[in-house]
Amino acid sequence: MKIFAKIRFLYGTSIIAIVAGVIMVPLMFLFRDKSSYILHKYNALIMKLIGAKIETTGKRDNSVDMFIINHQGVIDIIAMEAEQLSNIRWIAKKELFDIPWLGNLLKLPNMISIDRENKAGLIKLLSDAKETKNSKPHRILAIFPEGTRAKEQKLKKFKSGAKLLAEKLKLKIQPVIITNSKKILNQHEFIGGSGTVYIHYLEPFVVDKLNRDWYQDLQKSMQKIIDNQEKKGIYR
Repeated sequence: MKIFAKIRFLYGTSIIAIVAGVIMVPLMFLFRDKSSYILHKYNALIMKLIGAKIETTGKRDNSVDMFIINHQGVIDIIAMEAEQLSNIRWIAKKELFDIPWLGNLLKLPNMISIDRENKAGLIKLLSDAKETKNSKPHRILAIFPEGTRAKEQKLKKFKSGAKLLAEKLKLKIQPVIITNSKKILNQHEFIGGSGTVYIHYLEPFVVDKLNRDWYQDLQKSMQKIIDNQEKKGIYR
C-alpha cells in the first residue's frame, strides 16, 4: 500500500511538472495578459489528471482584497486556482521565483516575491500589496499566514506579514480553509492518492484595529474548523 502511495506521489508531481512546464509557462510567455485564465484552466486539468475533486462550502468573494489561507502543500494553490477563475496575486518566498523555468509561473503573472533575508522585504511587500489593492482589473492578494507548509493538524503560529498588510492597508479579508489536500499530495512523506479537496470560505471582514487580538482569534477559529473536519474524517 505504501509503495502504491509512493507511485501516486511520483505520478502527481510528474503531472504537475509536465502541465506547468510544458504547457502553462510557454502559454504565459505568448499570452501574458491571459495568465489568470491559463492558471485556472490548466490547474483544473491537473486536478482532473491526478484524480482530485473539489468541494466547497461558503462562497468565494472575488471583491475582497486578500485571501488568508492555511497551507499544507502545492495542492492548496492548484485547488484555489482551479476552483474558479479569479485574478489571484500570490505572495511567495523569493526562492520559488528562482526555480529554473518553473519560476516563471510566478514571474510572468507578476506574483509578489518576499525575500526573507532582506530587512527591506516588508517595505516592498507593503508597496506591492498597496499597488495590488488599487490595481485595475482587480487582483486578490493570497497569503499563507503560517509562512510554510504545516506538517501536522495544528496550524503553525501565524507570522506577522498578513496582519501588517491588513491593518496598514485596511484590507477586506476572506479567510479560506483547505482540508484533505495532503491526502492528494503529501510533500512531507512523499505519498499521494486520489480524493476530494475541501475548500471552506469564511465570511469576509475588514479588520477592526481596536480589537488587538483579531489575528490570534482568526487562527483559533480556523483551527476549530480544521479540528471539526478531522472529527468528520476529512483530514488536512
